Amino acid sequence: MSECLVIIPTFNEIENVALIIAAVHDLDKGYHVLIVDDNSPDGTADKVRELQNTYPDSLHLEVRTEKAGLGTAYIHGFKWALAKGYEFIFEMDADFSHTPSDLIRLQAACQDGADVAIGSRYCKGVNVVNWPLHRILLSYGASFYVRLITGMPVFDPTAGFMCYRSSLLKQLNLDAVRFVGYAFQIEMKFRAYKKGARIKEVSIVFTDRIRGVSKMSGAIVKEAILGVLKMRLDSIFAKKRFYYAENPD
Repeated sequence: MSECLVIIPTFNEIENVALIIAAVHDLDKGYHVLIVDDNSPDGTADKVRELQNTYPDSLHLEVRTEKAGLGTAYIHGFKWALAKGYEFIFEMDADFSHTPSDLIRLQAACQDGADVAIGSRYCKGVNVVNWPLHRILLSYGASFYVRLITGMPVFDPTAGFMCYRSSLLKQLNLDAVRFVGYAFQIEMKFRAYKKGARIKEVSIVFTDRIRGVSKMSGAIVKEAILGVLKMRLDSIFAKKRFYYAENPD
């Protein structure tokens, strides 16, 4: 049984899924992969089932009935991983915007004492490839906004390339996480920060996808902007509600 699980949510990633699964296995570090697919109509899940013949012990698949958001996909994956007893639990995109070999560096940061390691685009300058200037400014500006509102000492709070120790995930009430889009990434870091978790940022180079279609939308951006402010206010003025099942009376 591996101690490491890489969770990769998918929706219509037929162009990438076989390649990313192979890339993780080619690291030869014993990583297991869990694909959480939202019933992709392009056959993503069928491709994963086919590949399970190649990786029978290390490739796992959970198929949900509908497209229900990035955050709920990861929560599903976290619960699955904790039930199976994995020690290091990763988040990674399917589209190669995250370099698979950086999994090793994120794991090393947790082995060196971090409760959560963040693959950070901004902790050492701006390390983004193939994004237009307006998108870089939007992302970097959003990171500054989140730091300002939440007080988190994290340069890339919207990052989606992560390694969690299972001990931290067990302390967080995963059922209380409210955001389903990219604001989910902010909320998870904020909950970890409020728990006093040891957070380490590991500098990575983020490369925009070259295959498939981005899932970013205006609704996701709105959720992040308005949701962060509400999340912060709840943590101050409705503390019991924010932590209601993490710190029960």
